[in-house]
Amino acid sequence: MAIDDVDRTLLAALQDDAGQSYATLGRLAGLSAGSAHERVRKLKASGAIRRTTVDVDPAEVGLGVLAFVLLEANSWMGDAPTVDALREIPAIQEAHIIAGPASVLVKVRTSTTEDLQATLRALHQVDGVTSTQTIVVLESFFERPPTVV
Repeated sequence: MAIDDVDRTLLAALQDDAGQSYATLGRLAGLSAGSAHERVRKLKASGAIRRTTVDVDPAEVGLGVLAFVLLEANSWMGDAPTVDALREIPAIQEAHIIAGPASVLVKVRTSTTEDLQATLRALHQVDGVTSTQTIVVLESFFERPPTVV
C-alpha cells in the first residue's frame, strides 16, 4: 500500500494521540469521519499501523532502571530459539540482531539494579551467549516514535 499525504496526516495525528475520534481525525485530514475510519482500517490491514497502544512513563510504573545490553555470542543468534529465549525474559523490551562487536542488542527496563543483575544472569543462560556488555542509562533526554514523512 502506498502511503499518501492524507495517510501521513492520519498517522502523525494518531502518533500524537491514538485515542482521537474518527471525526477529529477526519477534520485534521480533510475527510469525513467514515472516510477517516476506512483509511485507518486500511493502514492497520497493510501493517503501516502495527498496534494501538498507550505511552506509559516507565519510572511512574516502577521501571526506572533502563539499560542496553550487548550480547556477544559464539554462534549465529538470529534464529527462532534465540528469539524465543529472549521473549521469555520479561525485562527485555526490545531485541535486535546487529552488526559490530556484538551479535544482539537488547533494551532492558527493571525496577532495581538487583533486578537488572537477575536479567543479566538470565541473558547468560541463553544458548550461544558468551558475554555481555551493559550500558546503564542515567538520564534520558527524549525518546520519539518514528517520524512519518
